[in-house]
Parts: sequence; C-alpha cells; structure tokens
Amino acid sequence: MTRFIGIDLGTTFLKGAVLDLDRCVVGPARRVPAPDPVSGLPPTRHELDPAAVVSAVRRLAAELLDEALDAVGLVLCSQMHGLVLTDARGNARSNAVTWKDQRGLEPAAHGPGSVADNLTRTLTEDEQHQTGRELRPGVPITTLRWFQDRGLLEPDTYPAALPDFVLANLCGCEPTTDPTNAAAHGLFDLSRNDWHRDLIARLGLDGLRWPRVRPFGDLVGIADIAGRQVPCFTPVGDQQCALVGGGLGERELSLNIATGSQVSLLSRDLPRGEFQVRPYFDGLWLRTLVQIPAGRSLAVLVELLTEISRAAGVDGPDPWAYIGRAVEIVPETDLDVDLAFFASLTGDRGRIANIRENNLTVGHLFAAAFRWMGQHYAKCAGVVSPGREWDRVVFSGGLAHAFSRLRREILDHLTHPPHRLSPTSEDTLRGLLTLAQVCAGRAKTVADAGRMVAEAEATPQNSPQMTQTSTQMKSRSD
Repeated sequence: MTRFIGIDLGTTFLKGAVLDLDRCVVGPARRVPAPDPVSGLPPTRHELDPAAVVSAVRRLAAELLDEALDAVGLVLCSQMHGLVLTDARGNARSNAVTWKDQRGLEPAAHGPGSVADNLTRTLTEDEQHQTGRELRPGVPITTLRWFQDRGLLEPDTYPAALPDFVLANLCGCEPTTDPTNAAAHGLFDLSRNDWHRDLIARLGLDGLRWPRVRPFGDLVGIADIAGRQVPCFTPVGDQQCALVGGGLGERELSLNIATGSQVSLLSRDLPRGEFQVRPYFDGLWLRTLVQIPAGRSLAVLVELLTEISRAAGVDGPDPWAYIGRAVEIVPETDLDVDLAFFASLTGDRGRIANIRENNLTVGHLFAAAFRWMGQHYAKCAGVVSPGREWDRVVFSGGLAHAFSRLRREILDHLTHPPHRLSPTSEDTLRGLLTLAQVCAGRAKTVADAGRMVAEAEATPQNSPQMTQTSTQMKSRSD
C-alpha cells in the first residue's frame, strides 16, 4: 500500500487527510482552526504569526501520520498570495501577510494615491499582462512595495509564498517555489516561466533573493515530523488544486464558490484579456477572475444573524443548515442585496435595500443574495470568455455543493447550459490525491492522474469513494 498525507492550508481551517494512492481514496478529513490573526493591527492589516502557522501544519501532519505510519510523502496546497519574508533557511523575518491584507490601500510614500495606485501608474499595460494582471491589494507585489516604502526590506531576504515558507521551515532548507505560487506574487513572467527580472529591477526589488522556481512534483526536502522522516513535494496554489479535484476539463467553465470565489476557463495558449492569467498543469493556463463576493460576504450576514446568541454564549442551531431550508421556501423576493462588503470586482460597499415589513427574513435575505450572485457570475463568465468558448459549467466548492438554490440562480442567468457538480465538496483533498499520483511517479501528467482517480472511483469497491465530512457550511467554505 502506498499512502501520502495531504494538507490544505486554508483561510479558516487547515484540513488534511490520508491519501491512499493504490485505491485512489481520500480518507476522512481532519481539521484544525487556522491561527487567529495578529491582534492590535490597523484595520487594513491581516497578518498571522508564522510560527503558529508552522506549528498548526506540523500538528495536523503528526495526527495524519499516526493514521498512516507508512506514509511516503506529503503534498500541500495553500491559500494563495500570502507572503513571509525569510532567511536562507526558512526562518521568518516578518509575520505572514495574507491575501486578506489591504495595506495596499494605504497612502503611498511617494506620489498621490495609495500604494496600489502608485504601482498601477508605474507598471505598463504590457507588464501587467506579462505578470497575469495580479496587481491589487493583498498580492505580494503590493505588500512588498509597502514594505519598501517604509524601509523594511532587508537585502538578501526571501519573499516566500506561505506554503513555501512552511516547507522550508519544516525541512530546514532554502525557500523555493512552483509556478502556481510564484505567479501569485504578481512579479512572475508567465511567458518565460521565471521571475520578471526587468520589472523587479525597475521596482528596486532586485536586492531580494527570489526563490528558485521549480516544476511541480519536485522533492523540496525531508521534514522531521514527530520523529518520522517525511519527503515533501512542491506545494501548489489552492485554486489550481481545487480545479484538479473538480476534474476540470477543456471547454468547461469553472465556478468555484467557497469563502473566496473564482470563475475560470482552461486555455492551451497563453491568453490575454481583462482577466487574471495563472499557470495550470500540463502546460495549460487558467483565464480566471477572482475577488468575486461569495462565502466571505455571506458570512457577514450570518455574523449579524447570530450576534445576539453568540454574545449570550448560547449555542444555536447550525445557521447554514437553517439558511438552506429557509431559502428553498421563498419562490421570489423583491428584497435587494448587494454583497460587495469588501473591495472586489463589484466595488467595496454593499447594501440591503427595498425592505418591507414582510420581506426581511432569512429566506428572503439569502434568496436576494443568491440572485445577486447569479447576476455577477454571468457577468464574470462574459469577461473570461467573451465568445462563450465553453460547453458546460462545473460547480465546485462548499457553497456550490450546499445550496441548490444558488446553482439554479446562476444557471438561470447563464441561460441554462449543461452543468455538473464536482465529485465532492472536498475539492482540494481530491486534487491533492490526484497530484500525489504524479509526485509518486504513478502518472506522467496531471491529466493522466485525474483519469486514474476517476476510473478507480467508478469501480464498485470504491463507492462511495470518499468519506464525507461535516455538512456545516463553516467547515465547507475554507
């Protein structure tokens, strides 16, 4: 029996499972809460204690290894756009700055506007396309500019992605990276598959030590976890991993809907348009739009609805399950909800409007929110693929699995195309199982590994192929 352990370093939870490569089965998922953000920071900042992140990964890995003493590898995916400044052995020189961080909206040190505004004026249109149009607050290019403006960048420091920092720390090795995480910095030349050295020099960031870019499937190092020596392979971005887990194929429009959300389409050639472009696997590219309000915005409504009971220390029923029931008995609503509660493609100010005495209920509130989401997913689909170069919609992510009403609203606005639901709500864990097949040398390509997993799942002995975990939305949307 060949087994790996897989860990998804998420925003709300770290989740992991034992991956049985022979049977193509993901074991029961384990979850530990992600470390709390560092307290006392300005409201634009979102930082994590890097030692706490490493400790949480180490603890979860140790629990999984207790279930699989024979595990021969660890594969990891992670929330993207995180940044930790490190030394050559992976020791942190800064806190972990996450994708939620908005310090890029703070005033620039030189020139009018914000840090992000200043960078937008500095980069040419060609440079933005060459680096995948990843320029916005919460992305390392903006975070590094903020550090630079304040004289906080030391020479020979590594700007490491969050999972690359974690593995460098666990393995005691130099931080390296793969294209999915390197491109998330906003400073990666997609066509050359390397850092955009000219842009880095022009921004005055060439005094940093840029991690070596290595292909997916490379061995990063050996981690000592609870006295066991575990080979660790190049970590990947959670978006790409989730799409692998969803079995995304060409001419399929991906709607991944969880805490964050993305609309994506695979391309064989390096595309150019008013969307982000990200490396995928097997030489493919992702056209993608991100920052689409989804679980994070819906959680604002849930927090409001549960505030009194939480303040009283009362454990009420699962709010997400109640929402699911309530929204199904509302045929229509004239309530108006805009979920742009955070800076996103749709703005940074949401609203609840057209309130009447009998329509401000949970069912009406979420029916209106889902209708708004359907409208905006249709708009995003038109941006990612103006010529509608897709034949089918693939829904993935915890929210898409949990709420059929949401799927119906989206399909209504897309004029009812063929569609399918990804094989499991645990897309990233299934993706890690697929990627582990490549790391173990059992498949040459990710596509081959995906077919291997799908074929194994179709056999009677693997049905159901995966142990499902909690149906609570709060654990499905990390």
